[in-house]
Amino acid sequence: MTEEPKKLKRPRGIAQLIPGKCIACGARCEAECKFDAIVMNDKGEPIIDSKKCVGCQRCVKICPAQAIEMFFTPEEQKILAELAKQKTAQPVPEAEEPQDPRLAKIKEYKGVWIFTEHTEGKPAEVSWELLGVGAELAKARGVELCSVVIGEKVEHLCNEAFAYGASRVYLVDDPVFHYYRTESYNKAFCYLIEKYKPEIVLIGATGLGRDLAGAIATKLQTGLTADCTGLAIDEKGFLLQTRPAFGGNIMATILTEFTRPQMSTVRPHVMPMPKKDPSRAGQIITEKVPVKEADIAAKVLEIISDEQMDSVDVAAAEVIVSGGRGMCNAENYKILQELADELGGVVACSRAAVEAGWMPLERQVGQTGKTVRPKIYIACGISGAIQHLVGMQDSDIVIAINRDKNAPIFEVAAFGIVGDLFEVVPAITAYVREKKKQKVAR
Repeated sequence: MTEEPKKLKRPRGIAQLIPGKCIACGARCEAECKFDAIVMNDKGEPIIDSKKCVGCQRCVKICPAQAIEMFFTPEEQKILAELAKQKTAQPVPEAEEPQDPRLAKIKEYKGVWIFTEHTEGKPAEVSWELLGVGAELAKARGVELCSVVIGEKVEHLCNEAFAYGASRVYLVDDPVFHYYRTESYNKAFCYLIEKYKPEIVLIGATGLGRDLAGAIATKLQTGLTADCTGLAIDEKGFLLQTRPAFGGNIMATILTEFTRPQMSTVRPHVMPMPKKDPSRAGQIITEKVPVKEADIAAKVLEIISDEQMDSVDVAAAEVIVSGGRGMCNAENYKILQELADELGGVVACSRAAVEAGWMPLERQVGQTGKTVRPKIYIACGISGAIQHLVGMQDSDIVIAINRDKNAPIFEVAAFGIVGDLFEVVPAITAYVREKKKQKVAR
């Protein structure tokens, strides 16, 4: 009579952090642990209490950076090896259906979609910036990069989308879409998504884009990550959506695991502009969406242009002279305007200046303001809090002027001037003005 092998109990092990791999994603592992075995330190890294850990592996599965692993003693490793031998000796069962039906459903979704935002046919540059990062995501997934154009008489935008990298454009062209309205655009976009099933949808984090993205995600009951600063594909094919969290003090990486499409909004000038190639061509798929004017509750009565409002597009400026708390009052911004005028730039500010009532919100640069990528960014009296750095750190050249030599702004500055800005700025203005006069005299 053959003796049956001794039945071994599989050891659970204890979770432990892999040094140097944690990305401080936002305490997801701490929230996932049901046994209070994980607390976060000041760096946002988990501290695991081995006495409380029961080896459930929840933290291992939830970690996007795979920074947590299971530790087994030598005795436990021998048991695992023996169990592996027993499993190998047994006949291999037929492949089972996925345990979670949601995982099978999301496999139906393929392709990367970029929303082409426009105002009466004039495109927003962020749409082309998203085609650049979208191309990288599509390549990583081995899928097609597509653009979505909704409006009236906007077929010319399809050719521009091809020039910036799209291989296919879904076009909805009808008078009901002449002006942007949440209800009409939401119905059209959701109609396209439900029909063609894209796995990733990217929209610019503009006023229009944020409004539309939220409406779409709500209608489709899928995930949406706002104001992303980084997008990538992990080894499982999920979209890694990175954005500032906890007031900008850490960067959180977010996954949409069980719903599709995976949706993100990205601020203008965060992603680099791809090269335009007018020779590129692609396929235009024209769709008739069942949306009628009578079904839309909102009506457009008047359009007030930026020119009428005398607004300044800080995000599009190539030279920015920005002031912070060190400006002391609104009147002092005149010296920044003088310098900006000489350099052909615009004046911006930090959040502190807006809260003090010195400058309008439209001029604010930072996490809660606008993201800028100018060729020259001159920071005057700005300390350099992380919330402000998020909005301007990708500037080509940063020049910082501050009396505090230890101000964080100097860490990102190519050139730093320690001194009184009320003396330094007028001196720079006078120097630039003189150089321009000399150039004209020649």
